[in-house]
Amino acid sequence: ALALALALALALPSMALENGLARTPPMGWMSWERFRCNVDCEVDPHNCISERLFFEMADRLAEDGWRELGYEYINIDDCWSAKQRDAAGQLAPDPKRFPSGIKALADYVHARGLKLGIYGDLGIFTCGGYPGTMLENVQQDAQTFAAWGVDMLKLDGCYSSAEEQAKGYPEMARALNATGRPIVYSCSWPAYQGGLPPKVNYTILAEICNLWRNYDDIQDSWNSVLSIVDWFSTNQDVLQLAAGPGHWNDPDMLIIGNFGLSYEQSRSQMALWTVMAAPLLMSTDLRAISPSAKEILQNRLMIQINQDPLGIQGRRIVKEKSHIEVFLRPLSQAASALVFFSRRTDMPFRYTTSLAKLHFPEDAVYEVQDVYVGKTVGTLKPADNFSVIINPSGVVMWYLRPMALPVQ
Repeated sequence: ALALALALALALPSMALENGLARTPPMGWMSWERFRCNVDCEVDPHNCISERLFFEMADRLAEDGWRELGYEYINIDDCWSAKQRDAAGQLAPDPKRFPSGIKALADYVHARGLKLGIYGDLGIFTCGGYPGTMLENVQQDAQTFAAWGVDMLKLDGCYSSAEEQAKGYPEMARALNATGRPIVYSCSWPAYQGGLPPKVNYTILAEICNLWRNYDDIQDSWNSVLSIVDWFSTNQDVLQLAAGPGHWNDPDMLIIGNFGLSYEQSRSQMALWTVMAAPLLMSTDLRAISPSAKEILQNRLMIQINQDPLGIQGRRIVKEKSHIEVFLRPLSQAASALVFFSRRTDMPFRYTTSLAKLHFPEDAVYEVQDVYVGKTVGTLKPADNFSVIINPSGVVMWYLRPMALPVQ
């Protein structure tokens, strides 16, 4: 079985989408979860989907330390366009809300060392009721996005059939590549087909898309985060193999900094998304983000783990009766990330285990760093018992590096 797994692993990179993009999970900001389809700029000019919002978020990414950490995409989601295509049949931005046009917005974003993402929908309409990309529009829309200087496309799947999706998603990949502009391609295809084989063929998907939504939209609630973590963990045998450099499972946006998560829950979402090798696409108001939310999202060691060049998606390896779960992600240079996650709602819990119980090789000694505390905890041999104290709905996250064995 090992030989087969190895052969598959060696064969995988050649099957990936050949645009050379998203070698690590994309990072940036996205409008949807926080700002939705708010198009009332008369009443709410500060928060409506308009060029002003994206100019201001680009400034925040560039000036508040986000860009240097890798948060480089500013992604426009649904409800940016005019209600009809223009006279030439092209998609056009809403003239009142985007008076400068998307090209000018892209130029503004690029001038700040950032990249612009945009949203389309393979169907008659977008989910918000704006013009969609029908099969006959695929090439034209790809050319339009490239001409505007777009760097990422999220293609949704509202108002389309399974047949149209099976045809349209691969066709858009070809059309984007044919523009000659490097455009990261995010597909919502699997989410509309239930996210699992046999309806979803992840081998084919990895040849077509750089990242894809597998499951429901995230909402601003802890229950929503838990439902996503549960679905990803339950189906990890299928999903883990599908992910790797250039092609990622996308459990949806980070909602840290909004209204639905406590401090502990915010730390948990960040740690779990990181261990799942998920894209880190924030959807929060960066103009008003709290220092504590910012600190979680800007944790350097966390981002280094998320962006690990091996690109292996982590797994849940333990599910205890005590409602403690342990997740493990293998990293380059024989390092690992461990997340101890508590689903308890009563009080901090002392969890005791050993690296041997977590299937670490017997013959190494590990240096342990606490990712959130930012300090080295010490060194551990696999046989050593240790305890971590995990707050309710919280995490303890460790980064483990094997040390050279002392010469006897």
